[in-house]
Formats: sequence, C-alpha cells, structure tokens
Amino acid sequence: MLDNLTQRLAKVVKTMRGQARLTDDNIAEMLREVRLALLEADVALPVVKDFIARVREKALGQDVIGSLTPGQALVGVVHREMTELMGGAQATLNFATQPPAVILMAGLQGAGKTTTVGKLSKMLREKHKKKVLTVSCDVYRPAAIDQLEAVTAQAGAEFFPSRAEQRPIDIANAAIDHAKRHYFDVLLIDTAGRLAIDEAMMAEIKALHAAVKPIETLFVVDAMLGQDAVNTARAFNEALPLTGVVLTKLDGDARGGAALSVRHVTGKPIKFTGVGEKLTGLDEFHPDRMASRILGMGDILSLVEEARQNVDEEQAKAFAQKLKSGKGFDLNDFKAQISQMRKMGGLSSLMDKMPAQFAQAASQLQGGVEEKSIRRIEGIINSMTPAERSKPELIKASRKRRIAAGAGVQVQEVNRLLNQFEQTQKVMKQLSKGGMGKLMRSMKGMMPGMMR
Repeated sequence: MLDNLTQRLAKVVKTMRGQARLTDDNIAEMLREVRLALLEADVALPVVKDFIARVREKALGQDVIGSLTPGQALVGVVHREMTELMGGAQATLNFATQPPAVILMAGLQGAGKTTTVGKLSKMLREKHKKKVLTVSCDVYRPAAIDQLEAVTAQAGAEFFPSRAEQRPIDIANAAIDHAKRHYFDVLLIDTAGRLAIDEAMMAEIKALHAAVKPIETLFVVDAMLGQDAVNTARAFNEALPLTGVVLTKLDGDARGGAALSVRHVTGKPIKFTGVGEKLTGLDEFHPDRMASRILGMGDILSLVEEARQNVDEEQAKAFAQKLKSGKGFDLNDFKAQISQMRKMGGLSSLMDKMPAQFAQAASQLQGGVEEKSIRRIEGIINSMTPAERSKPELIKASRKRRIAAGAGVQVQEVNRLLNQFEQTQKVMKQLSKGGMGKLMRSMKGMMPGMMR
C-alpha cells in the first residue's frame, strides 16, 4: 500500500544528505514528490493541498538536531502530519452502554460488510472476551443471511436467524430482545447494501438506525474504490451519525488514497482495516503505525502483538532452549517455524510490517507463490519418516525419490527444500553463538516463501 510514496520519499532523502538545515529550496523538491505520490495514490485533492501546506509550515527553518540529516528531519515532520491526517490517536469501539452494545454495519454491496461482521465477531470474542450475537437485516441479496450464518459459525459467535420475508426493523428488534434475554455483550447488525447510493437504501438504514439506536455505526468501505470510496463515505456520513470507518481490501490493488482521505473528509476515525477473506484478517487501526508503514519505517509494534497472539510460547521457549544447548536444528523445527509464520499471516504479511531495508527481500516474491510454497514444503516434510526429519543427512537419492512421490512433487523440489534447510541450519548455528550480524545477512536463505 502506497509503495510509490515510500519510494519517492526514500529517493528524496538520499538527495538531501549532508545539508545543515531544512530550507525553502530543499523542502520544495521533497514536497513536490510527496504531492505527486499522494495524487497518484488517489488521495482527494483538498486533502493533498492541506497536508502539503501543513508539512511546509512545520518543516521550514527547522534545525537538524543531533545526528539527524535534513532528510530524516523532514520525514519526521511528514510522519507526524500523516499521523494527524489519519486521526492522530487510535479510536476504539465504545462499549459504555447497557448490554447489549449494538453495532450497526453500513456500506455498499460488495464492500465486505458480511465478512467484516464475521471478522469483528471473532476479534471481540477472542481478544475482548465478549459474548457476541450477529443478525442479518439484508433481506434482498440472495444467500446474504446464509453467508452471515456461515461466517458467524466460523468465528465461534452466535447467530440470530432471520427470513427474507421479514422487515429489517422487525428482525433487528427481535435480535435485540433475544440478546437482552440471553445476556449477550454485543449485537452486530449486518445491513443491506446497494451497488450505488439510492434513496430507498438511505431511507431504510435511517429508519433502522432510529429504531435500534446503536452505540456504534461503522461504515464499511472498499479501499480499492479510491476517490469513490471517499465520496461514498461522505454521503453515508451525511445520512447517518457514523462513529467510525472500516477500510477493507487493503491487500488488493488499492492505491491507498482512501486511508489518507476518509478521516479528513468525514471527520470520523478509521477504527479497523481488513485484508483477505480469512476471519483473522482484521486489524485495529493505529494512525501512527500506518504512517510508519507508509514511510518505510515498518510496524514492529503490530508485529510483536501478532507474535504474542499467534506464537505458542511454550514451543518458542523449548526451541530457544534447544538452540542454546547446541542441539541440532532439524526438519521438525523447520516445519514448526513455517507453521508459526503461517499463523502470523505468512511471509508477505510479516514483511509488510518490517522496515523497508529488511523488507526488500519481499519484492522478490512472485504473486501467489508464498502460500503455495509453504504448503509444498509442509507436504514434502510430511512425506519423510521421523528418522529422516531428525537426521536429514540420511536422505540420499532413493529416499528423495520416495519422498517426492509421496508428496506429489518432482525430486528437484525435494533438493530445493534440503538446500534451503541447510542454509537455515547454518543461520541457526550462528544465532545460537550470538552471531546476529551474520543472521541478518543470511535472512534471505531462511525464508520459505523465497522457494521457487
């Protein structure tokens, strides 16, 4: 997302090295690049003008302090202003009401409302320990009710049934009554969307909002719509008292303009961002972290949080102890590390949160190759005997042919895996001896997604 802006900033910072102050002249070039990148990212023109004006005002004449170069100082200004542009501080959901806390989801058809309800119910249940009920008031789209029932079951929440012949207001009121009687903490209401904004849809959702009086009204918008996403958000904001925005499909071909524009245009905070179809693909939105990612600084805090949620602590301790004791790193360990990385969203997800200098290896990944490669690696290792996994040196030509046949791959694929394992094994030996510098230089060799 916004890779173009990151690249432009990096280019300009290089040209500014060695200068003692930020001046009108050396700021002008960078701001020109920033302006072009923002416009190419489909950021709304009024937002771009306001942002550039604020950065220029804050940056002019600023002394370069300590070891900072002018380029670094200006990036600091851009980071602070970009954080403010996207809301400044994190905006969380409001649960300060008599249960159930009703959350109404609004948006156009195809924006990902139903999937987002499933993702949000999973997050609320697992992370916030809430008892969650979902209900569909979409009586127009074929199978909308069945879809919500399916994703709710996957999320481990509870679903309130509805029928296409019912009125949306009647459905919502019945769900609220059920939630009260069965002591639910949160009720998520999925509403009907349209392919475009129309009077009938707005009238219905206004009436629904008035009837249920939600504590949160979240607008779900497809980030791939770019400028149209902002226009749609403005229209919904004028019709409904929105409390927040959910940006979906940030992993698509989105140029990212919606993330930088929607807060400025609507005045409503972005509360969540969604990627992919998996129910784990919903993140709480942190403006400062997103600004860091856009500027190539990475998002280490989110990476640490993901690790805490997804990594088996006992397994990690056992692995660290094994390395410390000097015992060999075998294929069982290799597979375990791949599985842990997969739980955290895979290599591309990890690299997306790493600083730019460490994420360059991710650019070598070809589209769609990562998940396929990881599954292939696991399949090959699963075709080995316990002895072969513990002592990979046992695997000679005849064993390779048997393993390849069992995994349904060519022998060359087994050879690639073993070569990659050997590289990783060397890195682990260096790590056990405290060789962090050598580890960083060897990172490319240990990344399963690099396998071709």
